[in-house]
Amino acid sequence: MARRLPFSVVTTPPSSARVPLAECTTLRLGGPAKSFTRATTAAELVEVVRELDTAGEPLLLLGGGSNLVVSDAGFPGTVVAVGTTGRRLDPLGDGLVQLTVEAGEDWDSVVAEAVAQGLGGLECLSGIPGLVGATPVQNVGAYGVEVAQVLTSVDLLDRRTGRVHQVPAEGLGLAYRTSVLKGTDHAVVLRARFALTAGGQSAPIRYAELARVLGVAPGDRVPADAARKAVLELRRGKGMVLDAADHDTWSAGSFFTNPLLDDSTLAGVLIRIAERLGPHVDVPTYPAGPGHAKLSAAWLIERAGFGRGHRGPGGRVALSGKHTLALTNRGGASTEDLLDLAREVRDGVRAAFGVELRPEPVLVGCDLG
Repeated sequence: MARRLPFSVVTTPPSSARVPLAECTTLRLGGPAKSFTRATTAAELVEVVRELDTAGEPLLLLGGGSNLVVSDAGFPGTVVAVGTTGRRLDPLGDGLVQLTVEAGEDWDSVVAEAVAQGLGGLECLSGIPGLVGATPVQNVGAYGVEVAQVLTSVDLLDRRTGRVHQVPAEGLGLAYRTSVLKGTDHAVVLRARFALTAGGQSAPIRYAELARVLGVAPGDRVPADAARKAVLELRRGKGMVLDAADHDTWSAGSFFTNPLLDDSTLAGVLIRIAERLGPHVDVPTYPAGPGHAKLSAAWLIERAGFGRGHRGPGGRVALSGKHTLALTNRGGASTEDLLDLAREVRDGVRAAFGVELRPEPVLVGCDLG
């Protein structure tokens, strides 16, 4: 006999708009889900995922919806919204504190509380929308800091075995905007643990733009609350802090990742850039490990001819007026409108410089082709 789930599942015909996923994403795009439920504890989350997997039901885990592009057709299965909450602090010694957070907690609220309690390490990740459970999957990063630098472990539900186990950060394959969890649905993050420093000081300021705003040299530390305020101000200036009244924030954040190139590929790209823009152009490059460098996707997009505010066909979508990495819904758009603009930008950069831009958000039921 089938067990009853300890929470409600709302079932909706695919053609209905009763559970439109557009209401659950920061892009405000996406068709309906067949069914929708919310898990408010880790135990509920584990149980509903196990039940749906056993039944062979397609399942989409929904966090804050900030890194998600859902097709206009929606999702032909059950969407499980992660609504788990809970935080705990434990001393680690040597001035370190372990912060344990449930996957459904709002990320920026966690950062704000850590800063308010005088803990350093997360402040440069202020203003990033979404939930805690998504941060290890994406190895979220900004202003010279990545989650990989502070993450110690996660608790995962392995959907292949149904087991819950703890995995140390070094077992997650954390790299630039990726991990072994990204691009697969084999595991569900239940909670994450971070090692933070007591004493109220930030992590060393590594990002040049942030250092300039704070009036310090790269590598210096500042009060964590000062770093947070500066980061939030920088993000607002780029339309990267959510504001329902500002269509520049109706986005999935940075749509493309900064391309990583090996040295030989980079040499060819620099030749093409010089041929197009002149031999004396200053190309921003960043070290990315032995034999590799990272280019600025935003810089490439602008130099390929796509300026801030560039609109797609019909004007329903556009590059943000504040930052060319954000593709925005100007109101009344469809997901296909957004994907058409993404293809236009991707293909334009490839034609201009021979660089392939790759999308950062999770694409559900759709792709760039």
